[in-house]
Amino acid sequence: MYSLNLLGSNLPMSTNALYTDLSGYYDLMCVDIDYKMQSKSIRRLHQLFGEKGLSHLDLACGTGPHVRHFINFGYLSSGLDINQPMLDIAKQRCPDAQFILKNMCDFKVDHPVDLVTCFLYSIHYCDGIDKLMECIVSVHNALNKGGVFCFNVVDKNKIDNKLFVTHSAEYDHSHFVFHSAWHYSGEGERQSLKLSIEKDTQGITEFWQDEHAMVAFNIETLQKLLQPYFEVHIFEHDYERIVPWSGISGNAIFTCVKI
Repeated sequence: MYSLNLLGSNLPMSTNALYTDLSGYYDLMCVDIDYKMQSKSIRRLHQLFGEKGLSHLDLACGTGPHVRHFINFGYLSSGLDINQPMLDIAKQRCPDAQFILKNMCDFKVDHPVDLVTCFLYSIHYCDGIDKLMECIVSVHNALNKGGVFCFNVVDKNKIDNKLFVTHSAEYDHSHFVFHSAWHYSGEGERQSLKLSIEKDTQGITEFWQDEHAMVAFNIETLQKLLQPYFEVHIFEHDYERIVPWSGISGNAIFTCVKI
């Protein structure tokens, strides 16, 4: 038997449904991500380019796995996300951390921090270049002088619409298959992240799909947007070693030091 539904309906996911209605599946979808390696790599960049402070804010923190690792590293870590169900899970994972329900394009902190991170390409969730600029300004205001902003990006001109990532997992007597892919039309400042979940339980299959609108830019343009506020360093998208960006690859890690 095969059924197509979203929690009982015959419609695809609504906007951000994966992060609200289906938040309980999010960690399962990301089970192949090496959160510890990513966190260790960014901590190393902070040690190289930042000051000695250990206060940290993770933007679009989701269920808090990166926050958990930074706490383990000795940071006073906090998280910000726009989806309360994700933050509820994050609070269970990190009861000693503070979590803020807020849009990362427009936020303020009570006390400046030494490190702001944004993992998993989440900086692209800014709705357009104007909102991306608001995020950049918000981060700049939230950092101590010499503080560091680290995040990863994909260059719109290097997106291959035919490529996708897929993996499967077993959970609670069900078999899950997850798909994700970038899509860019070839023009403008909009790209999308296409997601789908297939769940099979004793021969009954459920299927959810979603498409998130995201801001599109190339790496050189982003560098110019950041330069009035930060000293910008760009590295290859490699969490095992620190290598300057070649200017060729379509993914990069930005390390930005507040001027």
